[in-house]
Amino acid sequence: MTARIICVGNRFVDGDDIGPQVYDRLSLMALPPDVDIVDGGLLGLNLLRFAEGADRLVFVDSVFGFGREGEVLVLDAMEAADGMAASYGHSCGLAYLLRVLPEVCEGGMPQVLLVGVEGSATEPMISRAADLSIKLAEGEKGL
Repeated sequence: MTARIICVGNRFVDGDDIGPQVYDRLSLMALPPDVDIVDGGLLGLNLLRFAEGADRLVFVDSVFGFGREGEVLVLDAMEAADGMAASYGHSCGLAYLLRVLPEVCEGGMPQVLLVGVEGSATEPMISRAADLSIKLAEGEKGL
């Protein structure tokens, strides 16, 4: 089983820097041997290549309108894509990627989840999102 945690966002924009901060945290941790991390930054559709050969993808990003300020959420791919704004902003890029993923995956679709953080990042939120993304990558359920 191969899992990838893909952290997306812009580290230079407050409120959109959750993914990069979680990536930084994960890069300092001992990860399970079957879990890779990816600094997805603002790669958009270029992230599709990381689905190849993966059984599970866990995206980490800022979200808006899915929960309360300061909440760390787990969303499945379609729930996330359907709830993101249908404009050409940042959230549309990830929403579009999540929608197109089933169409381009050869050899089976990986399980896809999103760890979303509502609001500006705090240390406890970054820590919770990092720990949660590892657990999801390893296949733990009921989180």
